[in-house]
Parts: sequence; structure tokens; C-alpha cells
Amino acid sequence: MYIPKPYREDDTATLVEFMRANSFATLVSTLDGQLWASHVPLVVAVQDGVVTLSGHLAKPNPHWHGFDAAESLVIFSGPHAYVSPSLYEKRESVPTWNYIAVHAYGVPRAVRYDQAPERVQAMLEGMIDQYDAAYQAQWQSLSDKFRHGMMSGVVGFEIAVTRLEGKYKLSQNRSEADQQHVAHAMLHSVDPAAQGVGEAMQQRQQG
Repeated sequence: MYIPKPYREDDTATLVEFMRANSFATLVSTLDGQLWASHVPLVVAVQDGVVTLSGHLAKPNPHWHGFDAAESLVIFSGPHAYVSPSLYEKRESVPTWNYIAVHAYGVPRAVRYDQAPERVQAMLEGMIDQYDAAYQAQWQSLSDKFRHGMMSGVVGFEIAVTRLEGKYKLSQNRSEADQQHVAHAMLHSVDPAAQGVGEAMQQRQQG
């Protein structure tokens, strides 16, 4: 990802916090010489300084056949908004777009129910804990036949992240006055995404 120096974010804790807050990500891999993308919810964990991502795909999705062989890219996207040059002090300025994005790289390792049932069950229950904890009791009360059928219908995966890239493009290349004008406009926008950009800008300015 192209990241000019003012926009680069290298703090792992900051990036992990962002990934957890925006955990519906785009997984991009190569399969038979072609790019494949799947949109998936992920669980982001950190253990012994290593960031790991886990999730699953429907078994009929051929994407998982590209696992275990090569590096994949996982794209986490956050708030974004158009920035009008009318917000700048200098009239001769160009329009742009503010946004936050994090790219994570690593080799996905497939986890199949017929090979590692305990791991697939633990992965699914970890996802339930994150996204719908109140459903956990109902999940445990379902028949073994139904739960086994559900787990047999997916292929889990885990990615040990080998590289993280964070881009926080929030008008850092502009003057302090321009940044304040843009943040104010975003915070008062009717667009929730623009409001999110404004909040991120405000946090950066106050930090």
C-alpha cells in the first residue's frame, strides 16, 4: 500500500484496536493464478507479540483451496469521506479523500473439521463470543447433529500476521487551521462515515 510518511501508522496496538473495531474484512488470495476475494468477519488476537486472524469460509467457496501455499492480504477499512478544497485556507487546492485502512499479510492455514474438529469448534465459539455472545447458550443446546453439520460445512483458517501496514490519511499534510476546518466539517456532517473521520481527526489532533 502506498503510504506517504505523514499518514503512516506503525504502532501495533493502534492497528490491532482498529482491526478489532472494523473486523469485517476483505481477504485476498491467489488461486490458480487468479486473485480471489472474500468478505469475512474475523477474530483478531495477539499472543506473545504475534497478531493472528481467524475466520472461516463456506466449504463450497473455492477460495480456501489457495490457502497454505502463498501469502494473502487482509484489508481492514474504516471511516472515509470526501474533503472539499473549499475547506482549506488556500483557494488553489485540490479535492481529496480522507480515510483509514490497515493491511495485514500472512499465509492462511486451512483448518478442516474432518481433520481438526476441536479447533474448528473452538474457532466458531470464539467468533460467537465476539459477535453474538448471547447466542452461546443456544449454540451449546443445539443437537450434536446440527452443530456437526454446520461445522462440516465450513473451512476455518488462521493467519499469523507477518506484516502490518497502517494508513491514517487525515489531512496531516495540511496546516493546523486546515485540519481543524476539515475536522469541524466532518463532525457536523449528516454522513456517519464522515462523522467517523471527524472523530478520528479530532482524536489525532488532541493526542
